[in-house]
Amino acid sequence: QVQLVESGGGLVQAGGSLRLSCAASGRTFSSYDMGWFRQAPGKEREFVAAISGSGGITYYADSVKGRFTISRDNAKNTVYLQMNSLKPEDTAVYYCARRTSWAVTSDTGYDYWGQGTQVTVSS
Repeated sequence: QVQLVESGGGLVQAGGSLRLSCAASGRTFSSYDMGWFRQAPGKEREFVAAISGSGGITYYADSVKGRFTISRDNAKNTVYLQMNSLKPEDTAVYYCARRTSWAVTSDTGYDYWGQGTQVTVSS
């Protein structure tokens, strides 16, 4: 069994920064790629960023490239999402997930999901 718990969400003004954390259970955490997705009210869940098991490879959605940074600390079984230059359109519930297939940007490539953490960016 794998459990993922997100934290670090909150309310910030446009242009501000926020750092999300995702704590994971399991002894093989470093064997899996991890990803961040988000879902805004009334919209579909969308891919944000992904990172390889070792942390050496990262991938970002065009909408966040240059502003967000994904990282991980395998010793702590934790993946992070540093969000800078936040915009109101970044407002959403952010989820972390474990990737188990070749898919990177599709949620079909992930098997375990956290319950999400709310990020609200005011104008």
